[in-house]
Amino acid sequence: MSQAEEPPSARQVDPTERLDLLLRDLRSSRSGLSSREAARRLIHYGPNELRRRGGRRWPRELARQFTHPLALLLWVAAALAGTAGITTVAVAIVIVILINAAFAFAQEIQAERAVEALAAYLPVQARVLRDGRPQTIPASGLVPGDVLLLEEGERISADARLIDGGIEVDLSMLTGEAVPVFRSADAVDTQAPLLQARDLVFSGTMCTEGQARGVIFASGMRTELGRIAALSERVEREESPLERQVRKVAWLIAVIAVATGAAFIPVAALGAHLPLPDAVVFAVGLLVGNVPEGLLPVITLALALGVRDLVRRGAVVKRLSAVETLGSTSVICTDKTGTLTENRMRVTTVWTTAGTYDPENGGDAGDEALGDLTAVIAACNNVQRDDRGTLRGDPTEVAMLRAAELLAPAGHAGSRGTRLCQFHFDPVLKRMSTVDDRDGEVRVNTKGAPEAVLPLCGAVMEGGRTLPFSPERRRDVERVVDLQAGKGLRVLAVATRPLGARETTPRRREDVERDLTLLGLVAMHDPPRPEVAEAVAHCHAAGIRVIVVTGDHALTAAAIARQVGIVGDDPVVVSGEQLDRMSEDELDTLLREHREVVFARSSPEAKLRITDALRAEGHVVAMTGDGVNDAPALRRADIGVAMGRAGTDVAREAATMVLTDDNFATIVAAVRSGRQAYDNIRKFICYIFAHTTPEIVPLLVFALAGGAVPLPLTVLQLLAFDVGTETLPALALGREPAEPGLMRRPPRRRSENVIRVSMLLRAWLFLGVICAVLSMSGFFFVLLQAGWRPGAPTGPGSPLHHAYLQATTMTFFGMLTGQIGTAFAARTDRASLRSVGVLSNPLLLWGIAFELLLAAVLIYTPPFQALLGTAALTPGMLAFAAPFPLIVWGADEARRWLLRRHER
Repeated sequence: MSQAEEPPSARQVDPTERLDLLLRDLRSSRSGLSSREAARRLIHYGPNELRRRGGRRWPRELARQFTHPLALLLWVAAALAGTAGITTVAVAIVIVILINAAFAFAQEIQAERAVEALAAYLPVQARVLRDGRPQTIPASGLVPGDVLLLEEGERISADARLIDGGIEVDLSMLTGEAVPVFRSADAVDTQAPLLQARDLVFSGTMCTEGQARGVIFASGMRTELGRIAALSERVEREESPLERQVRKVAWLIAVIAVATGAAFIPVAALGAHLPLPDAVVFAVGLLVGNVPEGLLPVITLALALGVRDLVRRGAVVKRLSAVETLGSTSVICTDKTGTLTENRMRVTTVWTTAGTYDPENGGDAGDEALGDLTAVIAACNNVQRDDRGTLRGDPTEVAMLRAAELLAPAGHAGSRGTRLCQFHFDPVLKRMSTVDDRDGEVRVNTKGAPEAVLPLCGAVMEGGRTLPFSPERRRDVERVVDLQAGKGLRVLAVATRPLGARETTPRRREDVERDLTLLGLVAMHDPPRPEVAEAVAHCHAAGIRVIVVTGDHALTAAAIARQVGIVGDDPVVVSGEQLDRMSEDELDTLLREHREVVFARSSPEAKLRITDALRAEGHVVAMTGDGVNDAPALRRADIGVAMGRAGTDVAREAATMVLTDDNFATIVAAVRSGRQAYDNIRKFICYIFAHTTPEIVPLLVFALAGGAVPLPLTVLQLLAFDVGTETLPALALGREPAEPGLMRRPPRRRSENVIRVSMLLRAWLFLGVICAVLSMSGFFFVLLQAGWRPGAPTGPGSPLHHAYLQATTMTFFGMLTGQIGTAFAARTDRASLRSVGVLSNPLLLWGIAFELLLAAVLIYTPPFQALLGTAALTPGMLAFAAPFPLIVWGADEARRWLLRRHER
């Protein structure tokens, strides 16, 4: 390629040089690139993405499985066995470590992929000028030379030099400074460092205010963010609060295991007169049997599967720990527009002093106020029309523009004129204004909430004349506003003011938005989503409080909240002004004493105050938001919920969960999934803990019998049971369907631990004891049937040796069949098994089938008989153990029936 044809990336362009020189060096223009040229450059530059470098991570992840605390405990056990000369047991423990590490590694990799795959549900978009017109493309397709269109609330996807406009940018991720800085095309810095140049913006930062256009000079790994990413390759996985909590419990159990194993040595040596090496063998077996090796990776996978389930429901959760938090949500603070409603605005009524109009029926050509109103709507609007003529933009603005086109007299709404400047919609001020040159006349055009626009009006258009906005006329207009808002309609006021020549156009907002002339009111209907009423009913049944926090008119907000069942006929409605006057104590009292509250005309700062007040009362708060200024409240809430469609990039970055459908019902579905995932974690923890007792009891019987009873279970059989048969059913319990009444329970307390005393009592002293009694009854059944009496020899060469091998095998098989009963019992905490369906968890059935198949291999194949000391069981022995699952499950079913009866 010749020097003339060399792509601009091959030369070091200086982004601070004169703009015309930079555009020349980038071979671009103010109108951007053509689609063909952009496609060619994409091949050369590659995708606008940050690439991870620095080698593979899997060796480090795999090594971590051999060094976590529970694995280290097993290494100590293997070392003890090796030191005592028990090579077979030492090798068996090492095999256990290898199997657990491989299994845990596979689960962690799957969990990591499940979380990383969520990025596909939230593709980052960027708006550029391509072929001379605005287009929305994936941010990965940006190339140097593209002209990037930037607006409030958007993430900046590449390094760019501003060519017109001005914006405020949050550079905190690059500089650490939390205060946004102003960047403008008019501020040219040629000698300053890049990050300080006032006309440059950078990838990964956020536009918090304003509008601008910029030409991209760096993308992908060539950006400032890419340079930093190349310096920092190590990514540490975040441990969730739930995992930390379970890790503490696992350590406690490990301590108990060590203490139990250590106590077994003197008991076995002195009480059973066992040789010291044999006592050490059994102590090691006891230790291994008590260590819940697979507990942490199973929980990680269960949370990851819960996250994936939420994605299918339309909720993208950005960290695993959020699944746990969702289950305890007690208050949902929700916006109205787009969340409770369909965000499908339709203008139903346009009011001027001359009359009221339905856009579908057309307007009155003689109403001059109506003509001016439609012209203002067309000018004070950022809606774009695509190639097919479809209007794209904010639903409110789209609805208003459609109504203006239906109502406008010929020539009024067809042209927007030339925009000279814009004052964007401010959620605090609740209004938007533009200054436009239309047909040689410069005018201020304003629209916004009536209470925000009416105080700025000094006149009203009436009968084709501009008349003073007297108190009487103001009261008449306010009555119209209240009448429309009381019907659940959203009302906006439209006003205007003529200016002088263009060069006298004021640049400060307060100089523009004054002495306006009111033209009329626009009332819009946004119907409630049909599924929201049912979702709200589920919230109330679940003890979850729903509070509406919206920027809409008080009457409109209350009407919609009433329609969907959030409030009754007499809710407490608090306006933004009333909330601002409240002290913290007054706000706390209000939220504590009144359950049905609607906050109207609320600012983003109000959301933050409400969140803090609810959290101070001990509530777990989910807060919705979509704007730039909602970010603090979204971060402060326990679960920040951003809108995936209508929300800004800033809100989505701050939130914990993003709704891909902007639907309130999805929040409730996510809470339900969170409760289900948390319940399932408890189920398989109970299942794992229930096997501790039947593993310990045989060893205790042997030790306490003083040698009169032979060892009911060998160490290798214990290891085979603990590792080979437990894992698949435990995983299957993590996929259990929700129990009936899941959303009729009150929210879980913030302080409640995942492992409760009642769970341990159920696992260790109820299910565990039953399984232990059954397995030991099988052991004694075989021995007594063979003619054994206490103290009779059962060693190799004795007449009872084969019967003893069958007896230990019966103990092993009895523990396994009891384990099957435990799995079915653990499927529900309170409800009956019939209520969830015996066959409703096919993964559990496959896990049980695998257990039985593995047991057959261990019991009936000669190699494993020689290794584990098992012997083939007769049909009579199998028949004796066959009822064990029903006995375990039936006993727990009776316990749950008594609990339900007591609760009723």
